[in-house]
Order: sequence, then C-alpha cells, then structure tokens
Amino acid sequence: MGWRQTTSALSKEEQAALLEELLQSGLLLEEDRLLYSMLMPDRVKRMQEVLDLRTNHITILTEGVDDPHNQSAVLRSADAFGVQTLHVVEGRAKFKPNSIIAKSADRWVDVVEHRSIEDAIDRLKADGYQVLATALSEEAVPLEDIDVSKPTVLLFGNEHHGVSDQALAKADGNYVIPMQGYVQSLNISVAAAISLYDVTTRARHVVTEGYGLKVEDKQRILKNWMVKSLPKRSLGVYKQKGLSAFERETGKSE
Repeated sequence: MGWRQTTSALSKEEQAALLEELLQSGLLLEEDRLLYSMLMPDRVKRMQEVLDLRTNHITILTEGVDDPHNQSAVLRSADAFGVQTLHVVEGRAKFKPNSIIAKSADRWVDVVEHRSIEDAIDRLKADGYQVLATALSEEAVPLEDIDVSKPTVLLFGNEHHGVSDQALAKADGNYVIPMQGYVQSLNISVAAAISLYDVTTRARHVVTEGYGLKVEDKQRILKNWMVKSLPKRSLGVYKQKGLSAFERETGKSE
C-alpha cells in the first residue's frame, strides 16, 4: 500500500461502482465520504480487497517478547497471513516494533495490550477462543492436529524463557511444530510464521461462516486505514473539515 499515484487506473464508471459498493455494504459511512474523497480510489479498493481476506478467527498472543525484531517479524507474519489482531503482554521491554522490519505491518494490524497474561487469557477465553501455547510437553499436540474449526489463539512466550508457568496453567493446551533434525526449537518469529501459515490455510477451508471479519469491524478498520494513509497536508484538511470524525477515529484533537 505504499505506492503514489496522480491519476486513477480505474475508469469513472469503476470508481462510481466502488463507492456505491462500499456505501451499500456498510464499509463506508456517509459521514466518511470526505475522508474517502481525499484518497485515490485504487488505494481504497486495495484496502477493501485486503479486508475481505482478514480474520480474527485466528489470533496471536505474545508474552514477554522483548526483542523489537521479533515483535516486528510477528506483526509482519500476522499481516501476511491475514490475521487482523495481535494481543500483547509486555515483558521487560516495551512493545515497540521496528516499522522498517515490520514493513509497516504495524499500521495495518490491530495491537491489543493486556496488563497481565492471566487477564489476557481470561478475556480471550470469554470471547470464545481456545488458547494453545507453544511448549514441549507430553500433552502437546502436533501443529497440524490443532482443531481450527474453533476460534484459536496461538500463544508465544519470551525468547529465552518461553511461555510462563502461569500461562501454561491457564491455556487450554499446548502444541509443537514437529521437527526432523537435532534442533527442537525455533526462533519465535519463525515459529509464528509457520504456525500461522498452517492454521489459517486449514481454517479457511474448514470454517464456512465466521472466518472473515464482521461488517462493523471492517468499517472501523477501513476508516482507520484511510486516516493512516492520508498525506500530511490532507490530514490537516481532514482535521479541519471532518474534525469530529477524526477525533472519534484517533482519540486525538490535534
């Protein structure tokens, strides 16, 4: 989504059809026409295409992942495999991903921070998720045996200490990525990428309803993406002419 255009590749008819489709589907509200008009239609169309493939059926929870490179890589994998939300419990370091390494995925993936691992797991379970931790144990199931028909959280722990005992006690189970070599563990960013590829690929074929995002979530995310995509000059105009909408979206008044 980083390209710059001066003219749209879409015809006038295609632009009109896109706007009508966004309004009719509820992805774009009438009050946000100003925001829409300040972006190239091609860019908004690309956002719509990406949103259609997004999911919160699968999500990630990280516990005490301190390395900004790993934080960034997990975000990038979440975006690459269509996972919209990343849940975070900070460790010794703040959650501050490197945007260059993340390839700006931090702009497109929602990050939800939790006060503690207990609070995070309790909230996710209350939302209907099964929480599965990456951990070597006799009870651990192979990655490919995870039941992806259920809303699923993949829990990854600290780079050096893994998932905490508190998290393991609250999780619904453990899983492992089967390996054929001498090495029995992977870097968290690699493990997350492999896990997400497997579970999202299978879930897309297994879950007939509820895999994609709800319309109201798509509307919120699309608006957020459009605000983040405005050039600085246009953002200033939007603040002046659509200030109330800007405040609702960003929580900022200036």
